[in-house]
Amino acid sequence: MLYSRIVLLTILIWGLASPAAKAQGETLSPAQIQAAASALSSQAEQQVKNADFGKYVGDKGLLIAEGDSWFDYPFFDVLQNLEGVYQFKVESTAHKGDTLESMVYDLGQLSGLALKMKRLADTDKKPVAILLSGGGNDIAGPEFLLLLNHAKSGLPVTNERIVSGVLNVRLRTSYLTLIQAVTNLSQTFFGRRIPVLIHGYDYPIPDGRGYAGGWGFLPGPWFKPYFEQKGYNSMADNAATLRTLVDRLNAVIEEIPKQPGFEHVCFVNVKGTLSTQLSPNDPYKADWGNELHPSRSGFRKVAGKFDAAIKQCTKKPG
Repeated sequence: MLYSRIVLLTILIWGLASPAAKAQGETLSPAQIQAAASALSSQAEQQVKNADFGKYVGDKGLLIAEGDSWFDYPFFDVLQNLEGVYQFKVESTAHKGDTLESMVYDLGQLSGLALKMKRLADTDKKPVAILLSGGGNDIAGPEFLLLLNHAKSGLPVTNERIVSGVLNVRLRTSYLTLIQAVTNLSQTFFGRRIPVLIHGYDYPIPDGRGYAGGWGFLPGPWFKPYFEQKGYNSMADNAATLRTLVDRLNAVIEEIPKQPGFEHVCFVNVKGTLSTQLSPNDPYKADWGNELHPSRSGFRKVAGKFDAAIKQCTKKPG
C-alpha cells in the first residue's frame, strides 16, 4: 500500500450527530447486533463473489485496516509507520473523515473491506491481525458543537444526555456491529477469527490549528471554533474538557474486548503517548500536527504502541 501522495485539498466529511440523546431503551441487545452484523456481512460477501485480483507479496506480516484519518493521512499516518518502520504489509480501506456509522452501515465501505479479504484468501494469504480505527470523527468538527452547553447557560460545559447518547449508545453499537461483521467476514474468507485491534485516542489541544494551517477549504480546526461559539475561550480549560471527553470515549472502546464472544479483540491504549504540555513554548506541537492529528514523529510514537499490541494480541487464544 503506497501512502505517499499529493496532499488532497478536500474538506473532511462528517456524519451528523443526533440533536438529542438516544433513550436508554434504544440500546440493541447482543442478539440484535449479531443479526444486523450477519445481514451486513452477508451483503458484503455477495459483492465480491466474482471479483478478480492480482498477486500479493507478503513481508513481516499482513495487516488489514479500516478506519479514519489516523489510518489515512497525507504523507504519514499509523499505517505508513507500521509498513515503513515496523515492516508489516498493510491492505487498507481506511478513509479520512469517516465516522464509525459510515464504516459499518455504508455497504460500499464494508464491501470494500470484503474485497480486500477475498483478494488475500484467493492467493492463500492470511492476515495476522485486522486493525480498526474509529470514533474521533463522531465527536469532532460540527458534531462537537452539539455536545456543548453555552457558557452563559449555567449548565455544565458538556451536555451529559447528548454525550452519553453519542458515546454509550451510537458509538458503542456501531463498534460492536462493525467488529462482529468483520469477524464474520474473516471466518468466511480465512476460516477463523482473525485478531482485531481497536484503539482509543490521546488528548488533543484545541489551539485552532487545522490541516496545513486550516486555510480556506482545508480541513479543520475541529474544536476551538465550536468552543468559542459556545463562549469558552480558555485553551487550558478547553483542553481539560477535551481530556474528560476523550477519557469517556476511550472507556467505551476499551470495554468492548471484554464482551462475550470478543476474546479475539484487543484494545490499543495510546493515552499519554503524545505531549500535552502547553508551556514553555508549546512543546506539545512537536507531537501534534494540528488539533486532531499527530505530527510525523507523533504518528511514529502511536505506531509503536500498535506494534507492541499486535505482538500481544496475536498470542491470545481466539
